[in-house]
Amino acid sequence: MTGATAPLRDVPGPSALGGGWRRSLELLYLLAVTDFKKHYFGTVFGYVWSIGRPLLLFGVLLAVFTQVFRIGSEVPNYPVLLLFNIVLFSFFQEATSAAVTSIVVQEGIVRKTQFPRLVIPVSVVLTSLFNLGLNLIVVFAFILAYGVTPVWTWLLLPVLLVPLTVITTAVAMIVSSLYPRFRDMAIIWSVLSTVLFYASPVLYPIEKVPAGLRDLFLLNPLAPLLELARKWIVDPAAPGPVDAAGGALQLLPAIAIFAAICVLAVWLFRREAPRIAEEL
Repeated sequence: MTGATAPLRDVPGPSALGGGWRRSLELLYLLAVTDFKKHYFGTVFGYVWSIGRPLLLFGVLLAVFTQVFRIGSEVPNYPVLLLFNIVLFSFFQEATSAAVTSIVVQEGIVRKTQFPRLVIPVSVVLTSLFNLGLNLIVVFAFILAYGVTPVWTWLLLPVLLVPLTVITTAVAMIVSSLYPRFRDMAIIWSVLSTVLFYASPVLYPIEKVPAGLRDLFLLNPLAPLLELARKWIVDPAAPGPVDAAGGALQLLPAIAIFAAICVLAVWLFRREAPRIAEEL
């Protein structure tokens, strides 16, 4: 007499870090380096394309905001500020936009047993970080050529890049985990990232925003980082994010949103990781 058949149970897929931290880090480095090489392998100008896009945007916007709107004459070192902000924001926009479809693009390896899903969007961010590092060499050459005097706060650039990379990674985790189930995410994020570009102090310092809108603009977690970049790198005499906001308390909502995005990213990715393969 045979026993009763055991009921079927759901078997969850690999987690966000299936296989452990060490294996995940090794795969992360391998994917990021491979993707970086793939982007420029076989192209005529290679890495030049990476800096060419922000430089082209910089040229157009510089002409508009110095010849049409004349804001450039009101902001010290405006060309330097504009180029630096564009390169920083381009890192955020490039990494998050590429991360949206990154898991679906890597469907072949996602379906493999115990492949850590988190490695895929984080490798996209790491590849963009490689690009950012190379672009910053060109930016600082431009800053020196423009006549900006080096100051000790330039050494604090890594401190600035850490929170920028953290928020970029968090957003990349959110959009990449949602895209397999909600394919509208690619269009939605394309629109949102464009809105965020104009709602961030990339083209203008935050003090140029009308007082009635300034509090709204300061909800953007990128705003304090860009203002800090301006003070530390471009113009030490410029107001820092605290002064520009009118006090430290005015920055608390942006800090809270920053933290909330990071927590949401971890929770959402851990929830979605085991079921990603079945959504592909």
